[in-house]
Amino acid sequence: MTADQLIRLLDLKPHPEGGYYRETYRSFDAIPGSSKVYSTAIYYMLVPGAVSKMHRLKADEVFHFYLGDPVTWVLLEPSKKVRKVVLGNVLESGQHPQMAVPAGTWFGGYLNEGGNFALMGTTVAPGFEFSDFELGKREELLKAFPNAEKEILSLT
Repeated sequence: MTADQLIRLLDLKPHPEGGYYRETYRSFDAIPGSSKVYSTAIYYMLVPGAVSKMHRLKADEVFHFYLGDPVTWVLLEPSKKVRKVVLGNVLESGQHPQMAVPAGTWFGGYLNEGGNFALMGTTVAPGFEFSDFELGKREELLKAFPNAEKEILSLT
């Protein structure tokens, strides 16, 4: 299966952070005293030349790897630690099928070199709203995380 076939079959659309997506689930019930739903889920796909630009959410996000080639995620943690997680299905080489990104963590990712596509899913709780999504500003991230200059330059 090709990336173009998957994009068509799953009805994926361009995502503002890069790559392609489609929301597949939005809980019907809102959290009591809030307008936010309990949870949302999407398909998310990266292809060559596309990256997930540095961004952060006001909610936790869990990534699930479905198929394709590995993706490296760069997490800029509030403690100023830079962490990389490779999502993929070759567990014996240290890849992970799942990854959690805590609320407020800056992160972005890219398809590993030579990859054709990566199909993932994400679950956000409380549910995702674009108003809770913030794209990173290069200069601000470089000041806050000088030890991640290469990654910030490539993901902003």
